[in-house]
Amino acid sequence: MEKAQIVIDFLLTHKMVFTCLIVFIIAIIRRLTLSKIRGDVNFVSEDQRKWMSRTKNGTFALTIVLLFVLWQSEINEFALSVTAIAVAIVVASKEIILCFTGSIQRASSRSFRIGDWIEVGKLCGEVIEHNMMATTIQEIDLHHGQYHYTGKTATLPNSMFFTYPVKNLNFMKRYVYHDFSIVVRDFVNLFPLVPEMITKIEDHCHYFSEVARRYNAMIEKHAGVDLPGAEPHIHITSTSTGEQVVHFMIFCPTDKATHLEQHIRQDFMQLYGEHFPANSAD
Repeated sequence: MEKAQIVIDFLLTHKMVFTCLIVFIIAIIRRLTLSKIRGDVNFVSEDQRKWMSRTKNGTFALTIVLLFVLWQSEINEFALSVTAIAVAIVVASKEIILCFTGSIQRASSRSFRIGDWIEVGKLCGEVIEHNMMATTIQEIDLHHGQYHYTGKTATLPNSMFFTYPVKNLNFMKRYVYHDFSIVVRDFVNLFPLVPEMITKIEDHCHYFSEVARRYNAMIEKHAGVDLPGAEPHIHITSTSTGEQVVHFMIFCPTDKATHLEQHIRQDFMQLYGEHFPANSAD
């Protein structure tokens, strides 16, 4: 018994030797068993194949279990260290992983492609390049009611696609719902001016009105929603301090929007001066 205990203590102390011994013994048993199952026949039967497969899988599983039990403490320590390293790597490369997965999300959802106008957060622009890590846009000044390029190039990390909604503004490249307001200081009846203003706006827009209607109908069909329409819209509101605000909305070519706005402002001021000369003189 003492000699057996000495041998066991030796093998548990020198686990690498014990591991080699376990693998060697199981390999011998596996080889003998397979040889016994096969016998001396030249062609093995289906049952023999099944038992040979079971023997191979069983001896492999037994080897794994025995080695796991033998090296359990070392495996636990190694797993903890590997986990710590993995967590550190994930934390350190979080942005890179988010950029990579953001690229996959963009590709799978087909939210935009090169040449599209997009809005991500407070940035708007035309997509000029995208790769696995970032998307580059040529910035457009949409937030100030303008539709021209600012000359700035913005590089957006693809991780932003998880933080901000991506708005595809591609239909705005040709036609846009352009809205603006005019504030009138005096509280007067502005509604008689509305029909005249509608007529003047239609005169300014007559050369593209048919194309605008067709394009508006195409957008409605593609989006599946009922849009305001291609005709001009005017409505009047008032502020808490007594001023009146005249809101205009026109559906027009994007590159003509600012030019048309200036004409409409000029027409309104002219009509306002004709209808309320005393107020305009003040």
